Amino acid sequence: MKTKLLIAFLLITGTVSAQLYIGQGALFVAGDTQISLLNNDFINDGNFISGSGRVSFYGNSNASVTGSQSSQFFEMEMAKTNNAAVNLQISTGITQRILFTNGFLNLNGFNADLGTTGHLDGETESSRVIGPNGGEVLFNVNLNAPTGSNPGNLRLFITSGQDLGNVTIRRGHQSQTTTTGAGSSVLRYYEIASANNANLNATLRFSYFNGELNNLAESPLVFFEKQSNGNFSNIGFTSRDTVANFVEKAGINSFSRFTLDNTGNPLPVLFVLFNARCEGNSVIIHWKTAQEQNSSRFDIERSTDAIHWTVIGRLPAAGSSSTEKSYSMIDNNPLLNNYYRIAEYDLDGKVQYTGLLRSCCSAADNITVWPNPVHDDNLYINIVAAGKSGAEIKVFDSKGVLVKLQRDTVLQGSNQSRINTSSLPKGTYLISAEWNNGQNKKTIQVIKQ
Repeated sequence: MKTKLLIAFLLITGTVSAQLYIGQGALFVAGDTQISLLNNDFINDGNFISGSGRVSFYGNSNASVTGSQSSQFFEMEMAKTNNAAVNLQISTGITQRILFTNGFLNLNGFNADLGTTGHLDGETESSRVIGPNGGEVLFNVNLNAPTGSNPGNLRLFITSGQDLGNVTIRRGHQSQTTTTGAGSSVLRYYEIASANNANLNATLRFSYFNGELNNLAESPLVFFEKQSNGNFSNIGFTSRDTVANFVEKAGINSFSRFTLDNTGNPLPVLFVLFNARCEGNSVIIHWKTAQEQNSSRFDIERSTDAIHWTVIGRLPAAGSSSTEKSYSMIDNNPLLNNYYRIAEYDLDGKVQYTGLLRSCCSAADNITVWPNPVHDDNLYINIVAAGKSGAEIKVFDSKGVLVKLQRDTVLQGSNQSRINTSSLPKGTYLISAEWNNGQNKKTIQVIKQ
């Protein structure tokens, strides 16, 4: 009864400053109504029909789009102050546009699908798409001899004399590994798949924001292209403009995944463990490295929204080591909602980051997997464990055949594991994680694209 009353209220007024919840079995037809949510979430467990209206997210704190059912919006507006964000917790469709007035859209490991008609509108340095935990913005279009075409306003400009046919563009915001032995790109990449993908003689103009430079020097940025073997190759550049924030490359004969990086940008440290656990009123952050080269220090960073970070501690690194090193730090003043990451700085000032961990002081065991779908070579699994135990992670293909087995050790709290998926073909897989002497077992479906 409460759900029906809430829906009736929304249809009449169109503007609320309370959580919008569509319950199971409920139908919410928005029509041409503008719905304004003030510091609250959009939760869809039922059926949302957007019509031609707009859902605007206002206020000065984070909100989320979530629920058991994915939602198809006609328009979404980011109107957050105080650098707040709207965090996706489920993949979401947009028919017309995502309007950026203020604040961020955090993909948070999920996709924002613009289909064939949607577009991004008004992105700026202070209001744009971000995705530190993965996720992509998708757009699909037919292109015949395009000249400076900017599909979906994704800020990728395509020129080619060929009929490309159907083209799918994916824009992501995670740094890419661009050189053998690890390297870090800008916090943006484009993956392009076209029906015609040979002899294109295409020109691509790759745009970026200053906030996506990932501590890279801007003037020497060049194109890196992902090859069939999974490695990135430096393909140079034709022109670039550090004021207009773009790098352009002509003579591209086939499409793949592209990003920008400096030449020769090796990362010196290989992380093999990252854990955060609660102990009393404190959180203990623990990490290990398998090797270090020219490493200077580790900054322990904390955030409440996974966007804005504060350094809460600093430890010297080993400098140069080929043996496993162990580090830890205690956060004696944890916040109510903590995210942690480790920033490693080398002697030249370059930086690389671990993945993110969200501290969890509950004894409830659980796992999360991201990104899903996975397009990169790495799939990350976060296991929240009540205590220390061995963990066994199995990957099964769609026929139920075991294709990968990995054994790890998990500690109390949140634990991050990485599975290399470069050898796995595209398809559907089941990830099965078992820990606590077999008493906890979780299975999640993952798609490799």
